Amino acid sequence: MSENKEKEIEEILNEETEIISEENNAEVETEMSEVEQLKQQLEEANKKYLFLSADFDNFRKRTIIEKAEIIRHATEKAMKDILPVIDDFERGLDAMLNTNDATAVKEGMELIYNKFVKYLEQYGVKAIDSNGADFDTEYHEAIAMVPAPNEDQKGKVIDTVMKGYTLNEKVIRHSKVAVGQ
Repeated sequence: MSENKEKEIEEILNEETEIISEENNAEVETEMSEVEQLKQQLEEANKKYLFLSADFDNFRKRTIIEKAEIIRHATEKAMKDILPVIDDFERGLDAMLNTNDATAVKEGMELIYNKFVKYLEQYGVKAIDSNGADFDTEYHEAIAMVPAPNEDQKGKVIDTVMKGYTLNEKVIRHSKVAVGQ
């Protein structure tokens, strides 16, 4: 009987071993498929990263080109808009040669000057009004200190030697001024 019991035990052990072996194989296969799945996900993520990187690089290059074109076209428009002022100057110079009337020449120059000032204003350029204003280093550059005619003009701009200008509220040239002392 002991042989039968041993055979039974051996069969049970074999069956248990087979079950455990099948379970282990199933676990190994599951883990292998998970590893394969993770490898595939990593590969897909890398591809997406490469595509996004290339897209961003293309976007950056395209943006640089577009900025250059915008600047070029803005310059073109500015130059195109100034041509009538140049034409007026040429006509004024021709008229000066053929006339002795200084008043007409003066009026012509004032018209051209006003047209040019309007042109500058279209592009956001404005003169800085300095005479009588408080001296401000943001807008003025003191080139001389002069005695103030009276007490209330101390620290104020007495004379503007050269006008300053702003472009869209940013100073592009400071006014050169004489300041009361």
